[in-house]
Order: sequence, then C-alpha cells, then structure tokens
Amino acid sequence: MIKELLRKIESNKALVGVVGLGYVGLPLVREFTTGGAKVLGFDVDEKKVKALKAGRSYIEHIPSKVVKDMVKSGLFDATTDFKQLRSPDCILIAVPTPLSKMREPDLKYVEATARAISKTLRKGQLIVLESTTYPGTTREVMLPILEESGLKVGKDFFLAFSPEREDPGRKDYTTKTIPKVVGGYNKDSLKAAVACYEIAIDTVVPVSSCEAAEACKILENTYRCVNIALVNELKMLFDRMDIDVWEVIRAAATKPFGFTPFYPGPGLGGHCIPIDPFYLSWKARQYNMSTRFIELAGEVNVSMPEYVISKLMDALNDRSKSLKGAKILVLGLAYKKDIDDVRESPSLELIELLRAKGAKVDYNDPHCPHTHKMREYDLKMTSKKLTPKMLAGYDTVLISTDHSSYDYKFIVKHAKLIVDTRNATKGVRAGRKKIVMA
Repeated sequence: MIKELLRKIESNKALVGVVGLGYVGLPLVREFTTGGAKVLGFDVDEKKVKALKAGRSYIEHIPSKVVKDMVKSGLFDATTDFKQLRSPDCILIAVPTPLSKMREPDLKYVEATARAISKTLRKGQLIVLESTTYPGTTREVMLPILEESGLKVGKDFFLAFSPEREDPGRKDYTTKTIPKVVGGYNKDSLKAAVACYEIAIDTVVPVSSCEAAEACKILENTYRCVNIALVNELKMLFDRMDIDVWEVIRAAATKPFGFTPFYPGPGLGGHCIPIDPFYLSWKARQYNMSTRFIELAGEVNVSMPEYVISKLMDALNDRSKSLKGAKILVLGLAYKKDIDDVRESPSLELIELLRAKGAKVDYNDPHCPHTHKMREYDLKMTSKKLTPKMLAGYDTVLISTDHSSYDYKFIVKHAKLIVDTRNATKGVRAGRKKIVMA
C-alpha cells in the first residue's frame, strides 16, 4: 500500500485534496500546483468555490491572476461536494479550530471534516491535519472517526499532522520557503507525508510523532503570546511611570544577543496566537497540571482592548467629553498591518466595546472595504473614506492597525484627538499634543 502511494507521489501523479480554502488552504493549493501537482479544493462556502472556479481570489496576498492561471492550467478545481473526497490520494485539512465561549477547544470543524472523509475513505489514502490544535488531537479525535470506515491506520490508510505556519503579508518568507514540520502516526505515514509536502515545500522537517508536530506549533505561538503579554504589561506599568515603552524596546533591541524585541498593541489577533495557549492550558488540565504562566499571559492579552477603551475614555474626559454619544473612528480592521485578514482582530472587539458604551463608531481600512459575517461578529459596516472634513468630524481617531498606506501626518493634522495603540505616529512632530499613546 505504501509503495503504491509513494510511487504516485514521487512521479507527481497523486491527486492532492485541500479541505478549507482560506488563508491556509489557498496558499497550499498555489504551492502544490506550482510544484506540478493536480489539486482538488474543498470548501463548504459555495461563494468561495464559485469565485475560485471563475479565477477570482478573495485573499489579498494571492492575486486573482494566480488563481486564474491555476484553473486555466487544469491543475486546480474546487468543489463543495465532499463525496468527491474519495478521489484525492493525499488529503490536507486546513479548517478553523476556534475557542468556545468558555475558552475551550472547539473542534467541530475538524470532527465534521473527519466524518466526511470517513464516509469515502479508501485504501491507500494519506490524511494530514494542518489545523492548529493541542497535542493528541490527530490520534485521539481524528483517528477514531476515520477508523469508523472499517479501515485501519498504518495498514489501509496513512495519517499525519503538519502545522500550518502561514503569516499573511510577509515578504521574506512564503508558504514554499517556510520549513514544514511533519509528524506521522507511524513510519509509513511519515514517509508518505514527507514525500507529499516535498512536491510543494523547499524544506520538510520530520519529527517522531503527530504529538511532537502538534506541540511544535503550540510552542511557537505560546512563545509569542507570553512575550507579547510581557510587553503589554510593561506598557501599562511604564505608562503610569511616564516612561515611553516604545523607546525602551528600541533601546533594548540594540543589544546584539539575549534579547528579541516584541511590541505591545491593543490585543492579539490572527487565528493562532490568541487561541493556542488556551488549547494548551485546557490539555494540561487533563494531566492535573495548571499552566499558570501561560494562563496569565492569555489573561493579560485578553484584557488589552478594555485597557485601550479606558485610555480613550480618560483622553475624552480630559477634554470634557463623554464616551457616550462620542463619534469614534477606528483606523484599521485587520489584525496586523498591510493585510486583509480580520480573524480574531482586536479591532472587532474594540468596536463592540465602544458601541456598548454608547459611542457612535465608524472604521477605515484600505484592505477591508466592508465587514462580513463571522462566527462571533456581524458588524455590518463599510470602510469610510479619509478626508480632512471627515477626520475633523470625529471626537477621537483610534489607531488599531498601523497600515503602511496611512498618511499619519495628514491624519494627525486634521483629527481632533488621536489614541495610538501601535506607535504609528512616532514620526509625526506637529500636533503631538493631540496624540495619546495607549
């Protein structure tokens, strides 16, 4: 069984299936088709599938021309028909793994995908989970569902985990050049997964098990979460001490060893960093262990939007203005600069908090012309055009995302008050009295 699958993969005759055609799945499709593989994409969203089949992209950093070329080449097709999961030789799963309202793992999308695959699973297929999750998910959640098919892992089909490492907007690394960690259920599963990814990825890094690969991603993002929490807490402390945290970080970063700069902000965004530490803490409780350090970091980061609102309220109060009834413009909807990805963006929570306190809120984001319905948010908003008159009409402009395209001199010049959470206005000299750092 393994020899036949490896022969197909190595001769580039294997059909690759990608389940979930979002910020992780679509870049994977691009790299596999670039490597010469034929790819069939699966998604439950009919609008996405129709757009892709028509050669249109809905992700900013993947141009429509790329999608059009993939379709025209005959190497890519997309479908909402999950009965076709029987066709691919290798199935890569890139579906969301959000948190529940109780901040516990919500694996309903992973489980639903596993059930869909189980219904059509045939001998010789490779299944790889890419969705970020806690150590043990592939073996404890995916495997039992897949074996409901009557087939046995390692004998009839192969199973692996390979964490996605997407970072939308990066220019120095791409899906192809970011090393790919892969852990297999057994040796044959690892061989198959490594061979599959070598079609598309420059460097594949095998590890001893699915659990090791799952833990690798959790470590990467918990490391960032903890360090960001540290600088967020220091930001609040240094603010009380009248010390500029941004100046302190710049100075500390001149040390050529022993220090890596992390930067504060209005909260954590993106699909991974705000979520992964809570996945790990939840899993740790099954082993009668409390990950107090990690949980504290999560609490600090989760509290940042409330801190920003309190700073904004103080700034308005200093000008004899109440937040209730105030007009607020939020600059930036995406979770980080120069991208269109709003997943877990702190801007969404900031808007809801402001509305709850009676403020009238608008937003501007050149990368996100309008909001769309999400699992937890449905803001029904459209980006407002920046003009001198428009900026002057708001009581406060809240900078939540520091897009490079913003003219901060122009914004400071025409706004009444700026609350800057990103140090975006650091280069603006005129009008500093208008600016409050948060």
